[in-house]
Amino acid sequence: MAAGPAAPRVLNVNVGVLGHIDSGKTALARALSTTGSTAAFDRAPQSRARGITLDLGFSCLRTALPPQLGLGPGELQFTLVDCPGHASLIRTIIGGAQIIDLMMLVIDVTKGMQTQSAECLVIGQIACQKMVVVLNKIDLLPEGKRQSAIEKMTKKMQKTLENTKFCGCPIVAVAAKPGGPEAPESENPLGVSELIEVLKSQAYLPSRDPSGHFLMAVDHCFSIKGQGTVMTGTILSGSISLGDNVEIPALKVIKKVKSMQMFHTPVTYAMQGDRVGICVTQFDPKLLERGLICTPESLHTIHAAIISLKKIQYFRGALQTKAKFHITVGHETVMGRVMFFSPAPADFNEEMKENVFDFEKDYLYQEEYLSKDSNSENKENDQAGEVQLPKQQWALLEFEKPVTCPKLCLVIGSKLDTDIHANTCRLAFHGVLLQGMEDKNYMETFLPKLKVYKLKHKEGQVERVMDDYSVIGRSLFKKETNIQIFVGLKVKLSTGEDGIIDGGFGQSGKFKIRIPGTGVLTKTQSKVASGPLWSGSGLRTPSPDIKLVPTRYSTGFKIMKAPMLSSSYFYIPNCTLWDIFVILFLLI
Repeated sequence: MAAGPAAPRVLNVNVGVLGHIDSGKTALARALSTTGSTAAFDRAPQSRARGITLDLGFSCLRTALPPQLGLGPGELQFTLVDCPGHASLIRTIIGGAQIIDLMMLVIDVTKGMQTQSAECLVIGQIACQKMVVVLNKIDLLPEGKRQSAIEKMTKKMQKTLENTKFCGCPIVAVAAKPGGPEAPESENPLGVSELIEVLKSQAYLPSRDPSGHFLMAVDHCFSIKGQGTVMTGTILSGSISLGDNVEIPALKVIKKVKSMQMFHTPVTYAMQGDRVGICVTQFDPKLLERGLICTPESLHTIHAAIISLKKIQYFRGALQTKAKFHITVGHETVMGRVMFFSPAPADFNEEMKENVFDFEKDYLYQEEYLSKDSNSENKENDQAGEVQLPKQQWALLEFEKPVTCPKLCLVIGSKLDTDIHANTCRLAFHGVLLQGMEDKNYMETFLPKLKVYKLKHKEGQVERVMDDYSVIGRSLFKKETNIQIFVGLKVKLSTGEDGIIDGGFGQSGKFKIRIPGTGVLTKTQSKVASGPLWSGSGLRTPSPDIKLVPTRYSTGFKIMKAPMLSSSYFYIPNCTLWDIFVILFLLI
């Protein structure tokens, strides 16, 4: 928002123009715009040669502030972000979507929803709160059947949006360029004035905060002879003034702001949400195609991160731990490997603090992200027999190459190597970056703070009742195992008794379990006694009906020293794995 005593109040709202290739997005942006930027309307030679949008385009529409905003006289500026529609340019689409406040989903009325239309809808659900559906190219419909065809497509779109956050959103029919690209400019667009009124009705006061560190997503960088190098982009946080220093963190370069413009208008100040061009000197534009600039030393490069995440419901298949995904952070996309984890089953329903990660808590390793259609053995069932899912899940992301990004930024994981002609959603999950790891050696310096445990199962047996307050177990440990380190571990009999490992018994890996309080119940004693008592060799044979499961292990982060956390957990010092054993005796 430009500052100055004589300047009228200008509210900027960033509007994304998204949709399938050839749905008429650029034509719509041109029909709506009052001012184009240096990167508007496919001005790049490559775009003109191929006849499609290859990069983000920016233009603006200025109109009077609508009364519902309650701001008095002034101007409402819609900054239109024209995103490519081709499937191979999904990285660019995701980058553009992360800077928008409101979205226009452009649909070719003769074709309806297409593959990239659906992906753009998914991106919109992640990135913005409001949407307007634009049914474009209505001039291609036979005039006598036009209205009925529009009504039919409107109903289809309403049905499509029924189970999304955009249910009930406005749907407007237009012809941005009647007659197609080759038609003369004298042909007036149809329905555009009505669309502008709808956009004004959907306008709202976006969250804008000039305080804090300056951060801007740069999407174009070019030189102007005699002036310097211009970096254009959208301010993500903070504010900037003439004479301020800015850092290009990926290059470790600091430059002073020489001049600034918003859509060809010189300004001295800009803040969060504004689209601005910043001119600096003695900088080669070839070094920065797109990326981030910021207040010096306010942004860091990370090698791994912990994120909170949600699976995108339209993605087919499971999200597997150790799988690789394309990870998009801002305008940057890199390959990354994931490891999923959740709260311990007892904490599945616990409300977690938003955008905070607690390193003091224990977390449960998951072979895959838990969802209703997942096959993980770690899912817990409730009393009704339905799958119980945690309210929150997390992932450890390990990047193949470092990324520069702020904390709490949006992260999107996708499978961009999927066949672009397949009718499937390539976007897999989205989340918020909670904690970045700047140290290259994060495996040794950072990961030991992360208490993530893994569940595995192993069967053992109850051999006999020793007395009214103890039983003997076997077949869980090898004979060479030092059982002493497991003393104090809690166990539970399926008949209800709670017990504690009291020590070893003999030299063959057997162990004694003490059952304080109630002692061994009569029904337990009877059940054990009903099994075979002695084998031919004179040794007692365990009841085949009495089993011992499971055992819990950790994910494998090496912990050299680990004290007793609680009576339920025992950490084994000086071992390769950070082991936790919780033993459950089942008397079937």
